[in-house]
Amino acid sequence: MKNLSTLLGGLSVNEFLRDYWQKKPLLIRKAIPDFTGLLGADELIQLACTEDVQARLVTQDKGKFGLCHTPFEADDFKHFGKKKWTVLVQGVNHHLPEGAALLKHFDFIPHTRLDDLMVSYAPKGGGVGPHFDSYDVFLLQGLGHRRWQISTQADHTLIEGAPLRILRDFKIEQEWVLEAGDMLYLPPHCAHNGIAEDDCMTYSIGFRTPAYQELGEQFLVYLQDRINIDGMYADPDLKTQKHPSKISIDMIKQVESAVAKIRWDREDIANFLGCYLSEPKPHIFFDTPERPLSAAKFAQRVQQRGLELDLKSQMLSHKGWIFMNGEAYSANGDSFEALRTLADQRSLSAEMPQSAETLDLLYQWYLDGYLSPA
Repeated sequence: MKNLSTLLGGLSVNEFLRDYWQKKPLLIRKAIPDFTGLLGADELIQLACTEDVQARLVTQDKGKFGLCHTPFEADDFKHFGKKKWTVLVQGVNHHLPEGAALLKHFDFIPHTRLDDLMVSYAPKGGGVGPHFDSYDVFLLQGLGHRRWQISTQADHTLIEGAPLRILRDFKIEQEWVLEAGDMLYLPPHCAHNGIAEDDCMTYSIGFRTPAYQELGEQFLVYLQDRINIDGMYADPDLKTQKHPSKISIDMIKQVESAVAKIRWDREDIANFLGCYLSEPKPHIFFDTPERPLSAAKFAQRVQQRGLELDLKSQMLSHKGWIFMNGEAYSANGDSFEALRTLADQRSLSAEMPQSAETLDLLYQWYLDGYLSPA
């Protein structure tokens, strides 16, 4: 069970959000007192070698960094000699139920902001160098000890030609060694450098901060399938031009007037965000049931045992809309309440009543591999 009194170092959620979130770092000793990790180094390396997992291998040799991406094989993690190295595995919550459970400690931050759980392992001396991220992150220590050095410096100049975004002139302002259960919160653009003091595993709970440029581009993609501009270009009063290559003012004005008919409102923005923020990353695929239950047996199982989302599913809600893995679904009344509970808790108990319409939708998601009976 989560305990916010220790997770945030005695701060209430409101105090943390007011004083630290996106503002300044916070070191929390024994944030999760009994936490020693969710998996071992060998298990993490095995996960890094799995086909649909995103992972990176960072090496350091005589002050120079090297970077490799998946796919990996087990032999890639042997025979490093005097090199220092780190393996970082993204989306561990998509493959490990305990990882998804860990993220529930942080559901005081909206699901729209959550990215994933990244787990890293490094032997003594390993790290990825001084850098900064553009997102919020909680760095929870598992196995071993990691020395964290941080700086709020404004100079973000990077080393040219390095395979990683390494800061050229990192000025240490604060420094701590974290042990199992300790946690460090860092706001965006806070420079930091983590160095393994011994065999060391760190659990990074990251929160996405999409750029407005990215949101704008994707909103235009969203709109292109939803706009309807009547009429066609016409020029019955066309006149000759001295320069046939010239785009005429009349054409510009006419097209300007047509494009100005494109409209959107706050609900369009909400539905776009629901679809965009719940869209799985390109490497994620869902496994459909090999021997699917019939609709009747599925309904019976759900009403007896409840159901739970697949670890990779992303589900959001807004007023009368539910968003599941990039698609929007209209829902009202009790159906919306049940589906919103599923989105909030990532599971639905057998006691939660479901209408025939809701069961039909849940069954379709079951066939798609988005959820399963408990």
